[in-house]
Amino acid sequence: MTEMNEIHALTDIGVNLTDSAFDADRETVIDEAMKAGVGRMLVTGTTADESEQAAALCQQYPGQLFCTAGVHPHYSKDFSADVRSTLVALLKQPQVLAVGETGLDFNRNFSTPEQQIWAFEQQLELASDTALPLFLHERDAHKQQIEMLRQYRDTISGGVAHCFTGSRAELYNYLDLDLYIGITGWICDERRGRELLDLVKEIPADRLLLETDAPYLLPRNLKPKPKSRRNLPAYLPHILQEVASARSCDAPTLAEQTELNGQRLFGFDQARA
Repeated sequence: MTEMNEIHALTDIGVNLTDSAFDADRETVIDEAMKAGVGRMLVTGTTADESEQAAALCQQYPGQLFCTAGVHPHYSKDFSADVRSTLVALLKQPQVLAVGETGLDFNRNFSTPEQQIWAFEQQLELASDTALPLFLHERDAHKQQIEMLRQYRDTISGGVAHCFTGSRAELYNYLDLDLYIGITGWICDERRGRELLDLVKEIPADRLLLETDAPYLLPRNLKPKPKSRRNLPAYLPHILQEVASARSCDAPTLAEQTELNGQRLFGFDQARA
């Protein structure tokens, strides 16, 4: 196995650091991730309040933490003019690099499909207005989501299909829209991740990004198995190794490529006025 000190510092492009699962030891979790070689993290905003919390947390770790600002489809019913105003203000802050987590989720419908479609459209407009990329969620709503993304293709500045677990056809629909693909520890699950393990070979090298989605999606094949079911950004190197193995490439090369991809999409090192 390749030693992590041979690998370029990694970026976890999707970690829910404002989640209550980290309330007791958030600083330690961040420090341990850095020690494990995860030099940057993109903190996910899922509501207006959590997006504000994420932006505030990033201010404590300049150059290490960045974030998104948006409303997850589960909370679309809460989208309002005030929420939009909050997002507009957040998207002007230099540490806020993407619009989201946004998209459609017709699996559990915590918000109605109509509410989700309206909130997603509002955030597509924000992405168009700000020239920031999209951080996308989708479950059981691919056809509708792709149709809406196609309508905005000429005005948005790219995006990532976060935590992609879909089919080959769905993968190519996203690639045809010039989007990036985020791969999580789902690929480490021999029960549910088999199709993704095969499909990851087909993702173009310059469209691949890595993420943990911590505290969710603990890699199933971690050894020794953690005592807690909580996923951590420090486990991103394990995901890197799994993806590299599936793609029959070496981990340092893949790490360098995904870092270039993340920089290209999010512009981590580019100061914004």
